[in-house]
Amino acid sequence: MGIPWERGVGWNRRVPSNWLRAGFDLALHELIALCVPLIRKLRWAVAFAMLAISSAAGQGSKPTEYQVKAVYIYNFSRFVEWPAKPGNLADGFSICVLGQDPFGQNLNSALANVTIAGKKVAVKRISTPQEAESCRVLFISGSEEKRLKQILGVLDGASILTVSDMPEFTDRGGMMQFVWDGDRVRFEVNLATAEHAGLSLSSELLKVAVNVKGSAPKGD
Repeated sequence: MGIPWERGVGWNRRVPSNWLRAGFDLALHELIALCVPLIRKLRWAVAFAMLAISSAAGQGSKPTEYQVKAVYIYNFSRFVEWPAKPGNLADGFSICVLGQDPFGQNLNSALANVTIAGKKVAVKRISTPQEAESCRVLFISGSEEKRLKQILGVLDGASILTVSDMPEFTDRGGMMQFVWDGDRVRFEVNLATAEHAGLSLSSELLKVAVNVKGSAPKGD
């Protein structure tokens, strides 16, 4: 009976119709396979950023840098799993700031009357890394940059999520670093350092990070 050629004009006249359909289906399949992971990543990135911005915007018409970072810290805490802690440490959830506090009242406002994993959140300001024993999350201020190696040495192996906006923080052994992406606050992750501390970071959190790194030498 011969080959059922596609009727029409131009190149279609010389291509079998069943070949056209098969080629179209294959191309569509490949396009979907390429786009779905990107769509999923964009969906989580938009959702995560919108949550940070909308929460911070509730405090004013345009959120400040540290309003946004305060809400990000809260969201980090929701997407990290800590190993069980003994005694009194299991009863509360402390988010601490080490060094000069750039947040002012923004961190307290973002965390007022919230709970994480069923535990009431408390904000603490500390001056030495030894005081971080009861902290689940520790923001290390840029004022501590010169003694970062010492601080990370004290915290080595402790199940404390370390966060900072000082340059090269994740390269130097920190876990979460705020970075600028154009005019937006984003973050990058040192996953190996977090895992070394016994922390489990959600895949959804990693999807919206601008960069996920391995471990690096501490400090310096």
